[in-house]
Formats: sequence, structure tokens, C-alpha cells
Amino acid sequence: MTDNSSTSQPGTRMRKSARQDLILTLLSSNPTLRVNQLTDKLNVSAETIRRDLAELDEAGRINRTYGGAMRSQRFEPHLAERQALHVSERQQIAQASIEEIGDADAVLIGGGATVLHFARALTSFDRPLTVITMSHSIAPELAVNPHLQVVLLPGIYDHREGIVAGADTISAIARFHAPVAVLGASGIDASGVSEAMLTASQVYSAVVDHSDRQLILADHSKFARRALMLVSPRRNSMVLCTDMTPPPDVLTAMERNGAQLKLCP
Repeated sequence: MTDNSSTSQPGTRMRKSARQDLILTLLSSNPTLRVNQLTDKLNVSAETIRRDLAELDEAGRINRTYGGAMRSQRFEPHLAERQALHVSERQQIAQASIEEIGDADAVLIGGGATVLHFARALTSFDRPLTVITMSHSIAPELAVNPHLQVVLLPGIYDHREGIVAGADTISAIARFHAPVAVLGASGIDASGVSEAMLTASQVYSAVVDHSDRQLILADHSKFARRALMLVSPRRNSMVLCTDMTPPPDVLTAMERNGAQLKLCP
């Protein structure tokens, strides 16, 4: 088998460029391809694929995983677009996650499509609960329930996501410490929970730091994706609430760090 990874000739460089573009295309349609699968599809050696993946990783175009790679996830559709995706899965996750509140008297809630479903499920809550949120989309949903006291955080409003963010938001979060936090995610991989929006990720990191227990609500489409900013690595206070069993590397990382898994079929 001929190895086309050499860069000594212009023609070879062109072949490598085309091959790496094809790798990116394949990862877009199947984000968890392994090295041996890529070698079969491209008909080159495993060493060539590993060198290509290393170069793409260094360029920030993919994230390496054990035995393979995944396409980097830098941006997400706006909230209005995401609300139409995976609706039944997100509703199931939201409804099943309500019981994880337990006897907590306060909850910190982030933004996002799945968390919005959680807020709608929370409208049937039948005891007093303080809900602290930065989401202007979620606050009206919760206000219909007289048992819920809604605290809306200050900050700079982002109309695309319906949330506030910035220094004022982070400062306000620091004045609270909630027993439970509820957050979504742009990506879930072995390194932890990540978020595509820089300002949101900073706020969500503060939420993690000022809560005892974190419920991460994410459907299977978020697996093997690494977004722009790591909100938090795996920690033993986290519960991943999802609709399918995560990939093996995510399960291994969760077990190593004591994070819990809640399947919500």
C-alpha cells in the first residue's frame, strides 16, 4: 500500500490536502469514526491516518479521541432552531430529571433547548422552590406556578439565546450557592462538558462552582463533540441525564471521576 503522507512534492501535498478534507467530511457525517475505519474508507495506512489526524488536531479542525477523532464543534444553531430538534428525547430527559431535585429548596438553571423543556416540566412542581436563572426564556415559563419563586439574574442580554451573561451575571451568581444546578451542553466528550458560546460558558462555569450538585441535560447528539469552551471537567457532583448510553471513552471518564449517569428512555 502506498503511503501518500509525504510533503516533499507539490503533487503529494495536494493529495494529502484532499485526503484531510475527506476526513473532515467523513467526521461530519459520523463524528466517532475510529482510525481503522478511516484507513478502510481512504485506503491508506493507519500511520498515515494518525499523522493526518495529528495535523488536523494541531490546526484546531478536529479533536483527537482514544483510537479516533471527532469534528470540532465551535458553533451551534440559535435557540429557536435547536428547539425543533430531538424534541421527544429532550422532553423525556427533562421529565425524568425532575425527580433529581429531591428535597432541594433552590435550583440554579441555565439556558438552552433541553433546559427549557426542563423548566416546562417544572411548572407542575407542587412545593415551594426558589429558581435562580439567567434565562429570559425560562423565567416566564416558571412564573405560571405559584409555588416557584423566580430570581432573574442581571447581565447583558443575548437575544439569540434568551439569556443574560457577562461580569454582572457572574458576580450575581457568586452571591448564591444552590443545592442543585441544571445545565445543558453543546458537547459531551471524555474531557467534560463544553459550550459553544464563550459568554455562556463563563456563566455556566460559575454556576458549577456555586452549586453542590449539577444535572447536565444532553441528548445523544451532543456525544463525542467538543465545543469552544470547557465548562467543567467530569466531577463527582455531576449527573449526566441523557437518552442513550454515552460512548466508551465518556463512560470511562465518568467512572474515573465519580460522575453519575441517568438514562431517561
